[in-house]
Amino acid sequence: MHHYYARTGFYLFVWKNLKKAILPITGVILAIFLFNKYLYNINDGLHHFTETFSRFAILITFFISETFLGLIPPEIFIAWSKKTNEPILNLAILATLSYCGGLISYFLGKITLKIKSLKEYLEVKMRENLKNTRKWGGILILVGALLPLPFSIACIAAGMIKYPFKNVVFFGLFRFVRFAIYAWAIFKVVN
Repeated sequence: MHHYYARTGFYLFVWKNLKKAILPITGVILAIFLFNKYLYNINDGLHHFTETFSRFAILITFFISETFLGLIPPEIFIAWSKKTNEPILNLAILATLSYCGGLISYFLGKITLKIKSLKEYLEVKMRENLKNTRKWGGILILVGALLPLPFSIACIAAGMIKYPFKNVVFFGLFRFVRFAIYAWAIFKVVN
């Protein structure tokens, strides 16, 4: 596998995309740290969040976010689950909603190809990325499931390239591993 990925340029492809993501991820982490230290204590905010909004509203918001591009970081919801009366149960529900949101995103990706202008844009402007995604689809789903990249975007891309759904279902299961690892880390920080 290593020789195949080296020969086909997979490592270079991942490195180029990681280089693009490192600065924004570092910026977000730094912003959260500074915000917590100088502006507003995140633990107080999570307590307020837990007291203000119903569990159902929070879970629906999370599910919508995880289905449509994952714009709200799941780490916020993982931290929220720690503040609830049943943190492990809520964490399991979050992980399941994230996984299901990714599977729905796969079908959204398939549907978007029916929009002619979008299909033409993808075939012209994103040709190289789509070619690489077809080559390494499983690894990219795995990366989307484990790393702090929007899982739904990886699933949408998989749907667009008609990557086998059974593989998305399998590689997507690593989303549960991500939630467990992140919860372990976040639960140590959140009081």
